[in-house]
Amino acid sequence: MALDFYGDTSNWLEETFHVKKPIIAMCHLQPLPGDPYYDEEGGIEKVVECARRDLHALQNGGVDGVMFSNEFALPYLTKMEPITLAAMAYVIGRIKEDITVPYGVNCLWDPIASLDVAKSVGGQFIREIISGVYASDFGIWDTNPGATARYRHRIGADDIKMLYNIVPEAAKYLADRDIASIAKSTEFNCRPDAICVSGLTAGVETDTQVLTQVKGAVKKTPIFCNTGCNKDNIVRQLSASDGAVCATTFKVNGQFENPVDEARVKEFMDVVKAYRETL
Repeated sequence: MALDFYGDTSNWLEETFHVKKPIIAMCHLQPLPGDPYYDEEGGIEKVVECARRDLHALQNGGVDGVMFSNEFALPYLTKMEPITLAAMAYVIGRIKEDITVPYGVNCLWDPIASLDVAKSVGGQFIREIISGVYASDFGIWDTNPGATARYRHRIGADDIKMLYNIVPEAAKYLADRDIASIAKSTEFNCRPDAICVSGLTAGVETDTQVLTQVKGAVKKTPIFCNTGCNKDNIVRQLSASDGAVCATTFKVNGQFENPVDEARVKEFMDVVKAYRETL
C-alpha cells in the first residue's frame, strides 16, 4: 500500500470550522511578564481582562475561529522565554470557559513554544514560521521543520494543525527562489496543514497575485491570506485562497494598537457570509 503523506488536509478546514473559507481572528494579548512594555501596575489580570474583552467582541461579531498571540511582545524573540510561555498559557486558561469557537495559538516567533501552549490549553492549531531561513528585523531566522514535526509527535499533539507562514512579516527568504517554488517544495517536504501568505507587516495587504501563484503551486494544502484583509478586499482575497487570518481590520479605527471593535467585526463577517452564499 502506498503511503499517503498528505492525508486529508484539503478537508480539515470544514471539519474544524464548519464553514467554507473560514475567518480566523487574532486575539492579541497585551504585553506579558518579561516583555519590555509589560504594565507592571495593571499586572497579569489586566492582560486577562483585555483578552476576554477582545474575545467576546470577536465571537459576538461572528468570526469562525480565534488564535491567541503575544502580538504586543515587541520586539519578538525567535525562541520564547519560559515566563512568556507560562503567561500565555495562564491567560488563555483563565478565559477558556468563554471560548465558543475553534481556537489556536501563535507564540511569536517560536513553533515549539506554540505547540507547548496549544497542547496545554486545548488549542486545535498553531501558526508559525516553521520552515525556511530568513533575514529579518529580529535577526537571522533559521528554522528546523523536522525537529518541530517530531516534537509535535513526541508530545502527543499530532491532532494540532500547523499553519506554515512562508512569507513572514519583516523578513526575506535567503535563497533566491520564487514564492511558488517555495510553496511547492514546502508542501512536498514538510506536509503543512495550511500555508499562510503575508504582506510586509501586520495590517499590510497580501498581494492577491502572490496568493494565486501559491494556490496554483500546491496540490492539496489550504492557503490562507495572512495579513491586510478588510471588508473592501476580503471577497477578492478569499477568491484566491481557502480562508483568512484577520486582526487589524477588526480593531477600533482599524489601528493595530487598539482593542477590537465588535461592530467592525460584524460588518466584515456580513460581507464574508454573503460571499459564502455564492459558493
